[in-house]
Amino acid sequence: MSAPFRLRGDGIDLYVRLTPKAALDRIEGVETAADGRSHLKARVRAVPENGLANAALERMVAKALGVPGSAVSVVAGGTARLKTLRVLGDAAALAKSVGALIGG
Repeated sequence: MSAPFRLRGDGIDLYVRLTPKAALDRIEGVETAADGRSHLKARVRAVPENGLANAALERMVAKALGVPGSAVSVVAGGTARLKTLRVLGDAAALAKSVGALIGG
């Protein structure tokens, strides 16, 4: 299984499959798509209107990785379920945090 992120010079790009309007805000682990790409499975209570679900996802990921909210942003897939989040910071430390988060 491939990692659900890609290292960058200024942090990581994290691939996420988001389900809005869930009962709880939570990260549920990693899922591999039919094309072999892995992504983090996340659920948020927010509705997918006016960017509310994306903002909730950014806050949840920032808290889970221990980075400021301003360090996390949706850079692709703003209106789709599959999203790319850019997380700014030390790439090696962020990769380690993601690994701990998904139990890998």
